[in-house]
Amino acid sequence: MALNNAFGSIKPSQKQQLLSDNYLSFTDGSGNDFAQQYLPEIYEQEVERYGNRTLSGFLRMVGAEMPMTSDQVVWSEQNRLHIAYNNVTSATATTLTFALDAANGEDFVGNVISKNDTIVIMNPANGLEVTALVTDSVDTSATLATLTVATYTGANLDATFAAGATGLKIFVYGSEYKKGTGDADIKSITPSFTQFSNSPIIIKDKYAISGSDAAQIGWVEVATEDGTGGYLWYLKAESETRLRFEDYLEMSVVEGTLAANGSGVAAIAGDVKYKGTEGLFAAVKKRGNIFAGFAPGVGDLAEFDQILKNLDTQGAIEENMLFVNRQLSLTIDNMLGGVSSGANGGTAYGLFENSEDMALNLGFSGFRRGSYDFYKTDWKYLNDASTRGAVADSGIEGILVPAGTSTVYDQILGTNIRRPFLHVRYRASQTDDRRMKSWLTGSVGGAYTSDLDAMEVHFLSERCLCVQAANNFVLFTD
Repeated sequence: MALNNAFGSIKPSQKQQLLSDNYLSFTDGSGNDFAQQYLPEIYEQEVERYGNRTLSGFLRMVGAEMPMTSDQVVWSEQNRLHIAYNNVTSATATTLTFALDAANGEDFVGNVISKNDTIVIMNPANGLEVTALVTDSVDTSATLATLTVATYTGANLDATFAAGATGLKIFVYGSEYKKGTGDADIKSITPSFTQFSNSPIIIKDKYAISGSDAAQIGWVEVATEDGTGGYLWYLKAESETRLRFEDYLEMSVVEGTLAANGSGVAAIAGDVKYKGTEGLFAAVKKRGNIFAGFAPGVGDLAEFDQILKNLDTQGAIEENMLFVNRQLSLTIDNMLGGVSSGANGGTAYGLFENSEDMALNLGFSGFRRGSYDFYKTDWKYLNDASTRGAVADSGIEGILVPAGTSTVYDQILGTNIRRPFLHVRYRASQTDDRRMKSWLTGSVGGAYTSDLDAMEVHFLSERCLCVQAANNFVLFTD
C-alpha cells in the first residue's frame, strides 16, 4: 500500500474517527482516496452463473456398471438367421457370382446356398426382381461363388436384368425337389457369430494444495452439483476436481477411440502401448446406423419414418430413448406439433411404468409411432459450451439408444443374466476395486505418507464401455 500526504503528514487519531489525515490509501492515485476508507463489501455466497455444470448421468439412465478382472472384455453377437448375399453379379444369362467375404454382408461361413434352393433375385437400383431355382452351386475359388439358376418367369436372367448387371441382392426363401430324390446336395449350415471386444483405459486426476495455503482458511458458502451445500474452505477446489473427474468417467467412454495401426498414438514408443478404448460414438459409427441431416425444414414424419423402416430391418426393439441437443429436440417437437393422439401417434410412458410424472421428472417426453415408443430428453453434454455445444455444428446432434437387454453368461456370477445393450465394465478384484478410487498423500490435511509439505488428492478409474447390438443404435449427425 502507498502512503499519500497530499494534505500533510499522516497523523494517527486517538479515537476511531474518520479524518482527512489519518487514512491509508490502497491505490497509487494522487490524493487521499476516500473511496478506500471502508472495507469492501464481500458476498460470501458463490454465484452459480452456469447452473449445474456436471455432464454425467447419461449412462446411469441407460446402462449399468459391472466389474471385470481382465484386460479385455469379449462378447459374441448372433448373425442373421436367413441366407442372403449382397453385391451379386449376373455373370451370364444363367449364372450369378458373388464374393465370399465380410464386405459382401454375408452372415454365414462360405457359400451355404444348396442345389434346389429357391431364391429371390432383386435389383435395388430399379426395383426389378425374379424368382429362380438353383440348379448348381459351387465355389469357383476361395473368394468367389457361382450359382447356376433357372428362372421361374422368362427364359433366363437377361429377360429381367441387363446383361452383366451388378449390385444385385439374393436371398433363399425355400427349396423344390423332384419326387423320389435324395438330399445329398443339401449343404449343412453351421451358424456363425460375430465377436467384439473392448479394452479398459486408466483415467487419472489429482488436486494438490501446499501446507502454507491450507493454513490460510477462507470460507465460501457453496451449493455443489452433487446436491450438497454448506461452507467449504480450500477443499472447494478438491470438490470441483472430483466432480470434473466423475464427468471424465462418462465422457471418456462416450468419446473414446481405439488407437488405429499407424496412428500417432500407436507409434509412441514404450514397453506398454497406448491402445485407447472404443467409445459410444465410435462403436455406433462403426457398427450402427447414422442418420444425417434431420434438420429444421427437413425433419418431418415421412423422414422420421425412414428410421422406423431401418429399425424394422434390425432388432425391432419396441422402446427407445432419444438423447438430443437443443436443435434436434426442437426439430422433433415441431415435427410432432401437428400430430394428435390416435392413429398417428400420441404420448406413451411405457418405459416408466406408464407414469407420466416419472418420465417428466427425468426430463423425458414420449411419443409412439408405428409399433415403436420413443422417449426424448435433452442431453446436456451436446449443449454445454465447454464440450460439444461449443460450436454450432459439432457433428453429432443426438443418439437413439434401445431400451432392451441381452442375455449373456456372466463368468463372475456363474449364471445367465440380462444386461443392457449399453453398460460399463470396470476393473475390480477382491483386493482392489478400480471403479472410482480416491486417496490422500503428503503431510497435510490428515495425510502422513511423505515429507511433501502439501496434501494431494488422487483419483483413478479403469473402465470401458460395451456397446452390444450396435445395429439397433442410431446416431444423428449434421
